[in-house]
Amino acid sequence: MKRGRETYFDQGVPLRDMKIFVLTDLEGIAGLDSFRYTRTADPEHKADAMEQLARETNAAVAGIQETSPDAEVTVWDGHGSGGLRGEDVTDDATFTDNGRPYFELDGYDAMLFVGQHAMAGTVDAPLRHTYSSRNVAYYKLNGSYVGEFACRALVAGHQDVPTVFISGDDKACKEAEMFIPDIETVATKQGKGEEAADHLDSDVACERIREGAARAVTRLDEFEPYTRYHPPYELEIRHLDPLPPKGDGWWRENAVTRVDKHTIRIEGDVDLTNPPKEFYYAL
Repeated sequence: MKRGRETYFDQGVPLRDMKIFVLTDLEGIAGLDSFRYTRTADPEHKADAMEQLARETNAAVAGIQETSPDAEVTVWDGHGSGGLRGEDVTDDATFTDNGRPYFELDGYDAMLFVGQHAMAGTVDAPLRHTYSSRNVAYYKLNGSYVGEFACRALVAGHQDVPTVFISGDDKACKEAEMFIPDIETVATKQGKGEEAADHLDSDVACERIREGAARAVTRLDEFEPYTRYHPPYELEIRHLDPLPPKGDGWWRENAVTRVDKHTIRIEGDVDLTNPPKEFYYAL
């Protein structure tokens, strides 16, 4: 045990019911390697992808509950245009697609990622991007390039919640291991380019996710919350398109620095459990 708070298992038997948060995205599932099925808001156009994400998510929940049968599991749809239908998510979990609930993880014991993609700019990573697949060139936090995984694992970590599992393409898994070396990973596909990959069979992917999630929760005593970065924070976001005129961005102009025509910098000695608007919406 590393965290020094409590022991979750005694000889493989959970000592209490756990509370687990599952963060999902669409791009990292098996069988998907085209942005035309992820950028649309039309659920009929991406029905097959949404069905596979539901299957992979339900497999993760099944793995969690194999290890901790009475675990309370929350599933969040983290795909901006919608990646999950609530009715497709198992009744063994609570589904939400509202807000950014990973900023409110008080009482949770672990966070898992399902369907995750790699950060913008990653070589041969299918459907790579950082938050926006159309208009973000990179995120840089305190001098290091980061993607959605590191940002959200950091937000969870500063709430004392460890990130213990990720499924997604092989480049997303390697990215996760760069930040959390002992994380459990399941690669659903091998990236061959921005819109190219060799995929696992959908059933095989689900079975490996179930097994991986079960292993991750069994190992919960081994993980520490991810807190590599501490305030003061400097978050640099470079956009592909020129920045909008002053006052037209999602940020407050007096809270950011315009570095150049494409880049903003957000700085602050802030608490990520209760961040100002700019950090909340950026992360």
